[in-house]
Parts: sequence; C-alpha cells; structure tokens
Amino acid sequence: MLAISLPYWLETVIKTVIILAVVPASALTLGYVFLMKTMAHMQSRLGPMEAGPHGTLQLVADGVKFIQKEDIIPEQADRTIFAIAPTVVLVSTFLLFVVIPAGPRLVVENLDTGVFFALAVSSLSVIGVLMAGWSSANKYSLLGGLRAAGQLIAYELPLMLAVVGVVMQAGTMSLQGIVTFQQNGEIFGFGGIGLPLILTQFVGFVLFIVASQAELTQAPFDMPLAESELVAGYTTEYTGFRFLFFYMAETATAFALAAIAATLFLGGWSVPWVHGTAADFLGPFILGAKVMLVAFLIYWIRFTYPRFREDQLQAFAWKYLIPLSLANILVTAVFKVVF
Repeated sequence: MLAISLPYWLETVIKTVIILAVVPASALTLGYVFLMKTMAHMQSRLGPMEAGPHGTLQLVADGVKFIQKEDIIPEQADRTIFAIAPTVVLVSTFLLFVVIPAGPRLVVENLDTGVFFALAVSSLSVIGVLMAGWSSANKYSLLGGLRAAGQLIAYELPLMLAVVGVVMQAGTMSLQGIVTFQQNGEIFGFGGIGLPLILTQFVGFVLFIVASQAELTQAPFDMPLAESELVAGYTTEYTGFRFLFFYMAETATAFALAAIAATLFLGGWSVPWVHGTAADFLGPFILGAKVMLVAFLIYWIRFTYPRFREDQLQAFAWKYLIPLSLANILVTAVFKVVF
C-alpha cells in the first residue's frame, strides 16, 4: 500500500471537513432513529411517515425549514453575544469528535491526554448556554441559563470521576491506549473477548450514562429547558438556524458522549484478534453499533422517567453520584494495588 504524505495544512483541512460532516450526520442519525422512530414505537405510534421513505427525510425537511426562517434578535438583547452563543455550544460538540478513534489510524488527533481533552472541551458548552441565557434579555432565558450552568457544573464532577477508574485500570489517558488495553486484555486468562472495562467498571459506566444524560439537559434532567415553566429556557428567544444549532449540538453531543462511553467501557472500535487495515475497515462499523447501543440507553432513560425538581436534581448529584463515584475510585485503587 502506498503511503501518501500530505502537507500539514491540507491534512488539517481534510480532518476539519470530516468532522464538520460527522456532526450533522450524527445528529440526523440519532434524531431520526431515536427521537422520531424509537420513541414513536415505544408510545405505540408511527412517527413521521410523509417526508421520504418511512419518514427518513423528515429531519432534513425540518432543517431546511429552520434555515428559511427569519433570524430574529430581541430589541433589548446583546446582539453580539446573542449571535455567538449557539456557535460556542456547537464548537464544543465539534471538538469532542477530534479525539474519538474509529480505528487504529482513523482518529483526527491521537492525544496522550485524549480523555482529559474530551472532558475539558465538553465543559465549553456551559459558557455558550450562559451567554444565550444572559444575552436574550428574557427572564425565562436567564433562569434557564443559570439552571443549566448549575446543573452542568454539578454533573461534570461525577462524569469525570466515573472515568478515573478506567484511566487507573488502563494506565493511560489516551483513548487509543484504552481501546488497545481492552482489546489485548484477558479475563481470568481468557482473551477471546478481550477485557471490556464495563465488566470491572460497571458502576463507572452507570455513573457516566447518568451524568451524560444531565450534561445533555434531557429528561429527567431537563429543568433548564422546562417548557411548562420556562418556555424552553435559554433557547426561548432563538429562531431559525440559531435554534437549529442548539438542537444539532444537543443531538450530536449525545452521539459523541455515547461514542466516548463505548470507547471507554465497551472497547470502542476493537475486536479481539483484528488489527491493522482490517481493523481500520471494520472499526467504524463496530464503533457505530456500540454507539447505537449506548445511545439507546440514553434515550430510553429520556423517554421513561419524569422530570426532577431542581432540588432533587442537585441532591442526586451531590448526595449520591459523587460519593458513589469516589467509592468506585477507592475500590479500583485497592484492586489495582492488590492484583
């Protein structure tokens, strides 16, 4: 196979274009499969059926509709911050995909601190949400922004602590390194399925899924967007393509967090005994199947449980998730030293 050496600038452009394509593609995939079809069938209905075969083009039609709508900015709003806020949230989602590996060589940037990078850039969305809430000059938007900031800060702690056990066990913060550890690992001397860390870090996996749900501000953690009292919270004043950015960022972030969970706990793109070019070819399909499985769990929770009150939401993080995540780290440390 011929190795093609590209200039750095061209390589960067190609990687950027790929990520720019992945973000809307992932949002469309999860939006159609789960929001429109899975939820519909769970509620004994068909979902959209008119736009395209079996309603497959419904989200494309919705996107075109949003783009055509007038871009309205409230008279009293801070126009610059109001306009930039959705882009900040979307950029946070964009950066998440930079370090997610889909094969031995299929990764935009294989950082040694990939886990740290992913968790760090996911926090940038808080800034965009606060900008949107404050700049809208709307009391409902401001309340929604403040709620979202408090919620995201609270649930980022268990999200990060849930990953610590995986990093301790794998001995690396590189997402590729964690995948390789799981691919080459053994269970009591048996390496037929590798060592998926969900077997030893099941508590961490549950904590990660719950905290991801809160990071996405999806039910039962959707107090910042509570339409019954805040009229959609920090997105109240947004219309057209700016509202579309928020919607796209939420759904694409769900895909990215599901991909990170699949990488950390389910082995990511890896299959035992499959390496090299074969792994590069099969990797995206294997990772995609695992992502859809994790995403199903995330949306199943969304469709099942009612909304928490604000006090319940904060108590759940500080009184239960954080102590449980610290206990998981302690147990992992003990087993790491003993065994």
